[in-house]
Amino acid sequence: MKKLIRTATVAISLDVLLKGQLRFLNNYFDVVAVSGQDEHLQEVQNREQVKTIAVHFERNISVFKDLVSLFKLYQVLKKEKPFIIHSITPKAGLLSMVAGYFANVPIRMHTFTGLIFPTKKGVLQRVLIAMDQLLCRFATHVYPGGAGVKNDLIRYNITKKPLKLIAEGNTNGIDCAHFDTKNFSKNDCQVLKKQLNISDEDFVFIYVGRLVTDKGINEAIAAFVRFAAATENVKLLLVGPLEQHLDPIKALTLHHINNNRKIIAVGYQNDVRPYFAISDCLLFPSYREGFPNVVLQAGAMNLPSIVTNINGCNEIIIHNKNGLIIEVKNENAIFDAMRAIIADQKSTVKMAKNAREIIVTNYEQQLVWQATLDEYEHIIATLNP
Repeated sequence: MKKLIRTATVAISLDVLLKGQLRFLNNYFDVVAVSGQDEHLQEVQNREQVKTIAVHFERNISVFKDLVSLFKLYQVLKKEKPFIIHSITPKAGLLSMVAGYFANVPIRMHTFTGLIFPTKKGVLQRVLIAMDQLLCRFATHVYPGGAGVKNDLIRYNITKKPLKLIAEGNTNGIDCAHFDTKNFSKNDCQVLKKQLNISDEDFVFIYVGRLVTDKGINEAIAAFVRFAAATENVKLLLVGPLEQHLDPIKALTLHHINNNRKIIAVGYQNDVRPYFAISDCLLFPSYREGFPNVVLQAGAMNLPSIVTNINGCNEIIIHNKNGLIIEVKNENAIFDAMRAIIADQKSTVKMAKNAREIIVTNYEQQLVWQATLDEYEHIIATLNP
């Protein structure tokens, strides 16, 4: 059985973005997961039943530490001798492709789940572009996480290599039986609502993800505070960790989160489904994405979504069919979208009904897993005709 190594900069990416997939692939390959050592890597080992190896990757640029990580990863690859190394996330991608090249790994695959450089400027943008160009130079196969990511890779001349979407670009798909409101009884929802001080009359907007500037939290909170001041029976539920050390939000934004009684922050949750189940609409005003799982999850849970006109989001959401698409970094657009969602309940109900149908048809998890396996087998076959 050929060995497959999957890598990510931080283990939470393997834990969340590839949940279930590694165990599936382990039926066909000897799968090894490589990332930083923490509780998420341990969870991957326990749940996926695959071997894990800890190699620390810095999320930010750090030349000395990156070289140390590169050498350690090279040592792992020389020892494990994988036939395929497949990375997600930027830093792990760069180091995995370079280390894989020098360790003579035959197949070196990277999936761009998202791109950082399009939202940056000046020297930083040029550095990030150069890093992605270097990544692609050492990779044998490059996969964009969606049509928008593919277009950006071409537009910024990141690589001349063929760019193929696997299963519409999503990395893992959605387990539509798992993400289903039928799994939660009315009593389950009532209990959670009571705990969070949400009434049956409240219309609940939900945000799921890291609470950072890059996800549009500053604009979302500012718009919601204005909206809630003029609207009865409305709440904003925030599900995700605060990461002030990486991408801090404004002090005023943090003040509103901590003090506005209509904003409920519950932090990181292992299972986001109960929170989707008590909500009415996803609010996801991110600045950049590859192919956001959150929007897929919300749709599977019968929620319409308010999203920004960015890669991934504008591929999943069809304006006025299963949600609304608004301008990026626009507080007023968020305000207007929230008002439209509440004002036109007939349209909102219709979008909610369409939401799950679109996800089930296009992004069911088994379809994505099989497409990934098919791609591995196709590449292997071309090397061993």
